[in-house]
Amino acid sequence: MKKKSAKSESNQIELAVKVLQQGGSIAYPTEAVYGLGCDPKNISAVQNLLKLKHREKEKGLILVAANFEQLKHYIRPLEKDIEKKLRDSWEASEQAITWLVPVNETISDYLRGQFNTLAIRVSHHPIVKELCEKFGGAIVSTSANISTQEAARTEEQVKQIFDNKINFIVKGETDINAQPSKICDALTNKIIRTSN
Repeated sequence: MKKKSAKSESNQIELAVKVLQQGGSIAYPTEAVYGLGCDPKNISAVQNLLKLKHREKEKGLILVAANFEQLKHYIRPLEKDIEKKLRDSWEASEQAITWLVPVNETISDYLRGQFNTLAIRVSHHPIVKELCEKFGGAIVSTSANISTQEAARTEEQVKQIFDNKINFIVKGETDINAQPSKICDALTNKIIRTSN
């Protein structure tokens, strides 16, 4: 079996970024499962993604980024100690943590759902990080599944579930032992979803 060259990996990231820029949907590996993504600023792309998943708009979506700066447009300014808590958790934690933070009121309810908060995460997964860096911003990150069903952990499972309805699938590895990110409220520290 041939080893993939760094060039071919970089090329697939560039192709995925073009799809995002053109308003398409992509599937990509994250820490635990495959995610579905699109440009969060392109509301018709977000609507299409929700339709693909049969996900209700009211539930809201997670945004993932390469760094905290890519998320600032979407949220209200945070107190310094809360911002530090988020940054520290993303740098130190072995487990992916998604934080609910007060949302910028101009952000579409297709992203925030029925809430006045938005779910955000900085990822250290190399493919997610490179995707966001090359795209130049945060992307939508929702599990690759039909709502309430099990999420895909491989490229093959994504194909089985969505039958070529995703514009581009980024090849890569997920950690079969990892759990989807824990979700916590940034202001209260309340755990909304545990990792298991």
